[in-house]
Amino acid sequence: MKEAVGRWVDGWARGWATHDVELIRSLYANGAVHVSAFFREPQPTADYAAWAFSEEESAEVWFAEPVVEGDRAAVAWWAISRGVDGGVTTLAGVSMIQFGSDGLVVRQRDYWNQAENGTAPPEDWGPVAAHELSAS
Repeated sequence: MKEAVGRWVDGWARGWATHDVELIRSLYANGAVHVSAFFREPQPTADYAAWAFSEEESAEVWFAEPVVEGDRAAVAWWAISRGVDGGVTTLAGVSMIQFGSDGLVVRQRDYWNQAENGTAPPEDWGPVAAHELSAS
């Protein structure tokens, strides 16, 4: 399962930084359940990503070493998002992910928070993947 988790981390790191919704869609099984924040209804991950990316000009993203047990993983992530309005937001969170036997995500629930600034992750945070690319 570590290979599937690595594929998810790499796919989200590249997909978020480049706003590649199709790359992100390819990480999920048909009918996968994704809850992107507390109290939100589940939605297809690609729909969520397209909505989130529509308000973002570019992003710098980091992912910490995943914790993997069986078919589940917890992955901490951090992003500095530059909005189309010129604002800068830091997002930090954890995705709890369950994978199917084919290595595709079948269930994901995200827990995160944000601050209106551009704060890089702490030095001891330990990113394993980082990408900074313009969405254009």
